[in-house]
Amino acid sequence: MRKIVLSTFLSTLLLSSFATADENKKNLTSQEVSAKATQTATQKAKDNKVKLVKEALESLKFSAKALEELNKNKTDDAKKSIELALGKLESILASEHTPKLLPIENRIVIKNFVGTSKDVKKALDEVKKLLSLGKVQEAGELLISLQSEIDITTVSLPLASYPDALKLASKYLIEKHPEKAKHVLEIALNTFAQDEQIIPIPLINALELVHVASTIAKEDKEQALKHLAMAKDDLKKAELLGYVSSSTTTYKQLEELIEKTEKEVKGPNKAEKLFKELGEKLKEFKEKILSTHDKDEKSKEEKK
Repeated sequence: MRKIVLSTFLSTLLLSSFATADENKKNLTSQEVSAKATQTATQKAKDNKVKLVKEALESLKFSAKALEELNKNKTDDAKKSIELALGKLESILASEHTPKLLPIENRIVIKNFVGTSKDVKKALDEVKKLLSLGKVQEAGELLISLQSEIDITTVSLPLASYPDALKLASKYLIEKHPEKAKHVLEIALNTFAQDEQIIPIPLINALELVHVASTIAKEDKEQALKHLAMAKDDLKKAELLGYVSSSTTTYKQLEELIEKTEKEVKGPNKAEKLFKELGEKLKEFKEKILSTHDKDEKSKEEKK
């Protein structure tokens, strides 16, 4: 099962747009604010990609070369390639703060369901209908389209096993067991750790819409209300798409706060405190998701 992961960078990303005012955003429609928020989040994700470790990539190349040489019965050449593969990791392994994982590949994929929460509900009803008719494949295709997220996948080399595998392969070659060495190298070259970080686009858009609404509420009441309405719909969309739970206390409080803020903007429009409270609740919402992830990660570490 996929899990929504919000790293420190991603959690910062969720609030970064909320924290900075932009005069140019005051004249944007709700759809344009959302599009800009998604574009900014995508660019920040690209700018903050995990730095790939050059030595890890070079070590892998030598390991692959060693396997190729073993397939050609060039045992001596394979030994040298394994030594070079280990050599590329020497400085990293000698460090007091040796990382557990060495990133070797980054991938970013954007999946953006552009419809409203009503469109999501309609699609989910259609999925149920298709399943009741036994049209599983059609239902599956429709379900795949129900995603609105930025996926950041980092593939890493596990330092807990990879160097030891190289040493074992080298030992087998010294003992004249090339087939065993080949087998170990094959495993080493196919054992990677993969971390998938999922940024829910509706949450990013909701944060930005609330922020922009707070900056224009006094001068453009009508547009501020449109922003708040779309922010509320984005939160509903995030819930329907499974990124947040409707049972989450903060989620319910956010819905109520947006409605209170809407009423205040419609009335005497003294909504500064409400916007501030809404911003704090959004921050709390982000921190809840982050703390849940931290507990999951800690639990995983304890089980290892």
